[in-house]
Amino acid sequence: MNNYIEEELSKGFIRTSTSPAASGFFFVKKKDGGLRPCIDYRGLNDITVKFRYPLPLVPAALEQLRKAKYFSKLDLRSAYNLIRIRDGDEWKTAFSTSTGHYEYLVMPFGLSNSPSVFQSFINDVFRDMLNRWVIVYIDDILVYSNTYEEHVQHVRTVLQRLIDHQLYAKAEKCEFHQTSTSFLGYIINQEGVAMDEKKVKAVLDWPLPVTLKEVQRFLGFANFYRRFIRNFSSVASPLTSMTKRNAPHLTWSTTAQEAFAELKSRFTSAPILHHPNPELPFTVEVDASNTGIGAILSQRHGSPLKLYPCAYYSRKLSPAEQNYDVGNRELLAMKAAMEEWRHWLEGSKHPFVILTDHKNLEYLRSAKRLNPRQARWALFFTRFDFTVTYRPGSKNTKADALSRQHDGVVPTESKETLLPESLIVAPIQWDIMTELTQANSQKTPPPECPPNKTFVPRDLCQKVLQQVHSVLSSGHPGIAATVHLLQNSFWWPTLRADTIKFINECTTCNTSKHLRQLPSGLLQPLPVPHRPWSHLAIDFITDLPKSNGNTTILTVIDRFSKACRL
Repeated sequence: MNNYIEEELSKGFIRTSTSPAASGFFFVKKKDGGLRPCIDYRGLNDITVKFRYPLPLVPAALEQLRKAKYFSKLDLRSAYNLIRIRDGDEWKTAFSTSTGHYEYLVMPFGLSNSPSVFQSFINDVFRDMLNRWVIVYIDDILVYSNTYEEHVQHVRTVLQRLIDHQLYAKAEKCEFHQTSTSFLGYIINQEGVAMDEKKVKAVLDWPLPVTLKEVQRFLGFANFYRRFIRNFSSVASPLTSMTKRNAPHLTWSTTAQEAFAELKSRFTSAPILHHPNPELPFTVEVDASNTGIGAILSQRHGSPLKLYPCAYYSRKLSPAEQNYDVGNRELLAMKAAMEEWRHWLEGSKHPFVILTDHKNLEYLRSAKRLNPRQARWALFFTRFDFTVTYRPGSKNTKADALSRQHDGVVPTESKETLLPESLIVAPIQWDIMTELTQANSQKTPPPECPPNKTFVPRDLCQKVLQQVHSVLSSGHPGIAATVHLLQNSFWWPTLRADTIKFINECTTCNTSKHLRQLPSGLLQPLPVPHRPWSHLAIDFITDLPKSNGNTTILTVIDRFSKACRL
């Protein structure tokens, strides 16, 4: 401790303090056997105004590595200490040791805002390189390139940028010009992303939890790799249900023990997740059980062609969703998968295929009316170009043999679209298309109109907006959804502005739709009273005829019982 204090004082990182605040100071052991100073800032963090700068989403960051073949990673040294504490706020970081009372002049570890503040700083340093050939997650930097020559130049540029900003890396934790490396708990290479074997071994050696905290710790660790585990939510459902109980000691049921063993087993057989390739068609396999939904995003490539998984998705059904029938649960799985991988599926170069083991989806073809929930989903489905293929449940495979079992899957029926055009497209378009065709034949559309879109003259804009937004089958969608529907088929220069104005003036929307957020300012909903005379409403009745010299009445109303006193 004395060595640490003397070193920090000599660097100018800390100084002696007379602050009224004091946080506890201790050391924790590092992986390499060294000691890391740790200060208990929980009290300070509880009253800190949070800096909401977003940290990178790891799965989204890893998707950028699709064509990369060479990787280098760097770990910055004492990264947080490079940020200066704002003048006048140093006293808040004060800590006590056996040798005295000190406070930080630079940002220490342990403050709740430290990760966001440093991420903001390091993003500014590498802003022109981010998402091109550099990924930065706080103090971890990954450089990736398609060719060796490019990679050498990229690494030099990154190192020079670090020197320019007086940032330094830990040489013992850096790796350069690798074809496979470990980054943020994943093994990455040109083929895809896999789980770190060290992390997998930790799961396999995990003893049976005996307390609620131990179950939560195991699920938290396993959840980090859920994108590799097919139907993770359904498999882990008995374990997550146990976390809702408050008993200090747990009673393990047979189902929970089987779920624990099955989850550990699936970690050993999890496949490599291949990088999605937008040039190839996607396949989405969906499944729904009584407790959860799951999906797999895959692509066929290689010689011979094989189906390789790119991502897994799963979640537990809410109590209300568990009441859905089989067809609606399957539809929910389709919708959830499209939302999860929307950035890959919406506007994809090729139509994608959805594999399902429920023929119940065919009822949408013959349904003359859709309930409100199905209508909302149907509107969402129109954003995507896809077909649905029925596959018997007997063809379902486990994750450990995914790449082999899917190779032999032959659709038992011809591909078919999920929704007939008459359900959504026809009510929106065909009633106005005759007038639009006639108008476009009389006047040539402007050159900036895309060739695959129908130009809408000014005198027909309101009629198109009326049909797209206000017909019964559309359900009065919001601004973004209406603009998206219009842009699928139509074009005119002020499309977005006209849509915003039209929806803001829509009487049905203004009278039927409620705000999704609390009103801003001091005028907020009053709390609900739970006993008499706990909440009072007081007002004056003024300008009354004079009576006994008085012209005003004070009224007091109990908001719970509505009793009134004058």
